[in-house]
Amino acid sequence: MSKESAAGVVYECVRCGAKVATEELELRGGGIKCTFCGYRILKKVRPPVIKRVSTD
Repeated sequence: MSKESAAGVVYECVRCGAKVATEELELRGGGIKCTFCGYRILKKVRPPVIKRVSTD
C-alpha cells in the first residue's frame, strides 16, 4: 500500500501550490478550499506511478 493511499487523496492548490489532504478538508467543514490562501480551485495530485500496457 502506498503512502498516498494510506493517507487519503491529496490535492494541490492552483494559486499557491500548497498540498492539502482530504482529512484537512473534512476537518474544516468539508468545503473545497485551500487551507493556506483560501482559493477554491484544487487539483488532484497524480501518483508518480508509470503504467505500462503491453500491445500484445
